[in-house]
Amino acid sequence: MYISIGADFAVRDRAVIGIFDLDNASWSKQTRHFLREAEQQGEVVSITGELPKSFVLTEEFGLNRIYLSQFNTTALEKRSK
Repeated sequence: MYISIGADFAVRDRAVIGIFDLDNASWSKQTRHFLREAEQQGEVVSITGELPKSFVLTEEFGLNRIYLSQFNTTALEKRSK
């Protein structure tokens, strides 16, 4: 099954590790460091032209990806069900 995470992007539900609220998660120094490192390694994909509200962490075929989405975590959670 696939989850639409914004724009024309969809990810496999079994590839999703977590869906995180960007405002709450970015308070943590560790999360900011994690996101900065992932961006430097080319693992961050921005799928919105707007200010992102959440990020979706995935792992599939040995590759990690972080998708920045304009949808909040509640909307993405509902799409996953």
